[in-house]
Amino acid sequence: MYRTHNCGELRLKNLNQEVTLSGWAQKSRDKGFMLWIDLRDRYGVSQLIFDEQRSSKELFNKAKSIGREFVIQIKGKIIERSSKNLNIPTGEIEILVSELNILNESKTPPFTIEDASDGGEELKMKYRYLDIRRNPIKEKLIFRHKVSSEIRNYLTKLDFIDVETPYLIKSTPEGARDFVVPSRMNQGEFYALPQSPQTFKQLLMVGGIDKYFQIVKCFRDEDLRADRQPEFTQIDCEMSFVNQEDILNTFEGLIIHLLKSIKNIEVAQFPRMTYEQAMSKYGCDKPDIRFGMEFGYLNEVSQNKEFNVFNSAEMVVGISVPKGNDFTRKEIDNYTNWVKRPQIGAKGLVYVRCNEDGSYKSSVDKFYDQEDLSNWAKKTNASKGDLIIVLSGEVTKVRAQLSALRLELAQNLNLRNPNEFAPLWITDFPLLEWDDESQKYHAMHHPFTSPKLDEIELLESSPGQVKANAYDLVLNGNEIGGGSIRIHDKEIQALMFKHLGFSEIEAKEQFGFLMNAFEYGAPPHGGIALGLDRLVAILHGEESIKDYIAFPKNNSGKDVMIDAPSKLNETQLNELSLRLNSIE
Repeated sequence: MYRTHNCGELRLKNLNQEVTLSGWAQKSRDKGFMLWIDLRDRYGVSQLIFDEQRSSKELFNKAKSIGREFVIQIKGKIIERSSKNLNIPTGEIEILVSELNILNESKTPPFTIEDASDGGEELKMKYRYLDIRRNPIKEKLIFRHKVSSEIRNYLTKLDFIDVETPYLIKSTPEGARDFVVPSRMNQGEFYALPQSPQTFKQLLMVGGIDKYFQIVKCFRDEDLRADRQPEFTQIDCEMSFVNQEDILNTFEGLIIHLLKSIKNIEVAQFPRMTYEQAMSKYGCDKPDIRFGMEFGYLNEVSQNKEFNVFNSAEMVVGISVPKGNDFTRKEIDNYTNWVKRPQIGAKGLVYVRCNEDGSYKSSVDKFYDQEDLSNWAKKTNASKGDLIIVLSGEVTKVRAQLSALRLELAQNLNLRNPNEFAPLWITDFPLLEWDDESQKYHAMHHPFTSPKLDEIELLESSPGQVKANAYDLVLNGNEIGGGSIRIHDKEIQALMFKHLGFSEIEAKEQFGFLMNAFEYGAPPHGGIALGLDRLVAILHGEESIKDYIAFPKNNSGKDVMIDAPSKLNETQLNELSLRLNSIE
């Protein structure tokens, strides 16, 4: 028996018990005549004690040979500590060791395996198995497990069935780039790794499964950002004989349950906002509504003056920063430089100080009087002591710029409280969006999303005006899920493919299996997919997903621990009919 107890469960109530523990030696303190070793396992830390008077000479010397991260087993008696450490659960006791067995030695770790470590991110990723031993990482993986278990239990109680779908599937042209897998048995042909189980879950609805879910790996060969992984995990769900309201209520219930069971936070019914409302109020389709700073439109009260910057702008729009009048000129200049960065792309900003005496002081006083600035304050809901910040330009660009600035200001003003949760639904997305590069429409969600049925006739005359029967779930300014009511009618699906630029032959070649299935009694159906990685991180009060994944990739999409991706040898390439020179 390697252990009778774990290293985190022993207390004063266990005094004088003989125990066996196993774990890693976290650190030792040698006073010459007395030696302490902190023994760690997944559950906590227990202090071991050896001394010249109570330990044999052989045992004492053996204990002195223990290095950091040695794997050891001990037997001993629990005694009360003379100097207690109330910062840890086991801090009132220690184990007087009578037997010591070294199970495995360890090299000196490349960084200290403690809560506050001295290793850089790349080094920790290279030795991820050591990083997982640290409490901050271990606790995040345990928290992820807790959330996943609650999700499975909740959906199972609602009669959802967990069904696995294939990982080796057919590549399709829609969406992001696929990861492709060459087939040795069918040379010259390729599988793709799924970006989602979308078509399979629709086929399960045709198969009568009725309520499906799966916590599933998905893959997208996209250009990487700081917090995006090439493989990620979805809570993928589909339901038959439902409308949008049924789905929103079901998964609103799931999030309410998670917040209550995981965080002990009560949340009322989620607010709802159309896509157009979100873009108008916040400049983005995933607004953080934990704070205000809604957009105020100033065209009618700022144009037709002598300020040509605003006169020539398609849109003039501002926000009121609470207590922003306290900003120094240097702070305002810093925000001006921030919006001028290439990532944001604004040419500058205009500001108005709302003084406590009711007067206004702006960076454009030359062009606007107090009455003008008072009208700006009304449009932006600014109060005394606030600061109005105004941007101008093309509608799409200036909304995105002000949206980014709004989040930056909120972050710096500590308005984005990670312990506060503000979910909402965004509905009525455009069905199609125009792509200037390809000069054609693309599905804003995916080609199986149903249009609003009363707007189908607009597909011929005004395709950009057609609304989708689609919805996104937003939490604290992050899109954590999205879905739609699907097309279940073959004729409507064919019409959708047509407007996405597929010929009949291309549509049949890519999606013929789905079209054929619709001829055998496809029920009305719809669903949603929630991003588990991001949901877990937000519930835990963080934005970054990386530490909630056991073995993440770095920002270049590489696993530096196992050195993946890596090159294949010539034999493997020949088996797959891939020429070496074409790879190099």
